[in-house]
Amino acid sequence: APYGDNASYFHPPVDRYERIEVLKGAGQVLYGPQTIGGVINYITPMPTEAFGGSITVTGGNREYGNVGLRLSGGGWLMDFTRRQGSGARDNTYSELTDLNVKKLLVIDERQAITFRANYFMEESQVTYSGITDAELRNFGARYNPFRNDYFDTRRTAASMTHQYNFSADTTLYTSLYAAYFSRDWWRQSSSTTDGQCGHTAARGLGQAVNPDTCNSAQGRLRDYFTWGIEPRLRTKWAAFGVTSELETGVRAHFEDQERRQVNASTPAGRSGALVEDNLRETQAYSAFFQNRFLLGDFTLSPGLRFESIRNSRTNRLPAAGAAGDDSLSQWIPSLGGTWQLEQATTLFAGVHRGFAPPRTEDIINTGGATTTTATFTNVGPELSTNWEIGARSSRIRNLDLQATAFRNDFSRLIAVGSIAGGGVNLSQGEALFQGFEFSGRYGSPTGLYSMAALSFLPTAEQSTAFREVVAGTVVNNSRAGNRLPYAPKQTATVAVGYATQGGLDAQIEMVHVGEQFADFANVEDAATATGLTSTQRNSGQFGKIDAFTIFNAAVNYRLPQYKVTVFLTVKNLADKVYIVDRTRGLLPGAPRLVQAGFRYDF
Repeated sequence: APYGDNASYFHPPVDRYERIEVLKGAGQVLYGPQTIGGVINYITPMPTEAFGGSITVTGGNREYGNVGLRLSGGGWLMDFTRRQGSGARDNTYSELTDLNVKKLLVIDERQAITFRANYFMEESQVTYSGITDAELRNFGARYNPFRNDYFDTRRTAASMTHQYNFSADTTLYTSLYAAYFSRDWWRQSSSTTDGQCGHTAARGLGQAVNPDTCNSAQGRLRDYFTWGIEPRLRTKWAAFGVTSELETGVRAHFEDQERRQVNASTPAGRSGALVEDNLRETQAYSAFFQNRFLLGDFTLSPGLRFESIRNSRTNRLPAAGAAGDDSLSQWIPSLGGTWQLEQATTLFAGVHRGFAPPRTEDIINTGGATTTTATFTNVGPELSTNWEIGARSSRIRNLDLQATAFRNDFSRLIAVGSIAGGGVNLSQGEALFQGFEFSGRYGSPTGLYSMAALSFLPTAEQSTAFREVVAGTVVNNSRAGNRLPYAPKQTATVAVGYATQGGLDAQIEMVHVGEQFADFANVEDAATATGLTSTQRNSGQFGKIDAFTIFNAAVNYRLPQYKVTVFLTVKNLADKVYIVDRTRGLLPGAPRLVQAGFRYDF
């Protein structure tokens, strides 16, 4: 539900994708509704007429197993994935199954239809709560006592894209899509300070807790239904001696969310008292265009997007009957340009409006009150002005480089409860991000090669204090000039590899993430910080997250005469213990993972 509730409860297995594209900058206005960070485009292979495919089998430590099957032929493509294994902590065993089908039907020389269908299922033993600093010291990073927690999802989706070629220069794409997603998450604790089981004090002191003594389990039950239609036209045209490439379209998009909470009275209960029953509906209409003026070595690409969104929320509990609705609209302009400095070097620059709509629950409370009432500070969309300037070049043989400087200036940045420690209430403020990104690759298809992706973010600043939407109070000692949480100054991924014509490809990779604050007050050490309660100091939700560096390695060996590739990967070679999050208590990064397998192509 990208408009009304964009929580990431589902992600498709990357195994079935041919490649992944990332689009940043002014071109984002062709997509949406979010136009801030970038667009990720997952691309599945095209079905083939000749029969073929592959089977991939992988196994590893922590009970890891993965079987993938791909079949293609007669215009059909089928991908099947079955994966299981334990996560980064105790009591986090997961099983998922994914089936994806794609059919390309060529009607005639002008028309073709692509059909897609997907079924996804996950059954996992996943908890929501992190751990405290004392639990980390006493029991280690893998500790998780909540063995009764359960996460179950089902997703069914289908889409159809009709392509009509009016001419060699003009094509209309019309997409219809629909998806149903169900998520049931039963858990006994949502954070280290959750009072559901009365374990807060014991956990803060690092004492072992037994969830079987807690006669409680909360079921957070969600059902999402999303559907829509989008025609999109791409054409080349010319006027006054200038050639242009135009992309334009409209979209109608609809979402229904059914949200319930059921409180059970036993540790592993899966039924009980209904305490929340909400219907949340979204209707969103978009229109967009971008025109590329081709001016010799220069291109100029103005664009514009319009979003009109209406949200409603109905409390369906007996005797409640509260309902409310709210609407917003936003123009999202952009302007990008490139200069072909020489055949192998391009300079680029752009500016565009960043936009992200608020969730339904952020603008309409359970009593039906909206942001237009006196009890709310106005909550609109996230808005920013995003600038970038950079260059990419392959002028030197076997060397590809790209560098970009960026500035994202937020007039409104929304902080929801999961963005920083201490159970932050819905808040908003002004913020500024600016920095530099670099990526490059050196090497030929065989021999030694290297790759690097670096980012430097010197500025990630709270331009104003962040304040709660309802009460207007400052959040957790937030103040102008403080650094925003979860914004490391440096991140780096650097890899060195060696490939041979004989089919060997070996690589070692370094991943570095700089230190981060976990809250708006920029608490360095929770144990000695002033302004925190004893519960907050012991919660694991406050304090700096130290920088960490891990190393990974992979070896692939292709045996073309047998159509087989064998591989071995080792992630976190040194089995380093590091922290990645403090939102609901400490969450550790993955331990050492050793996985090996083979792929057979036929």
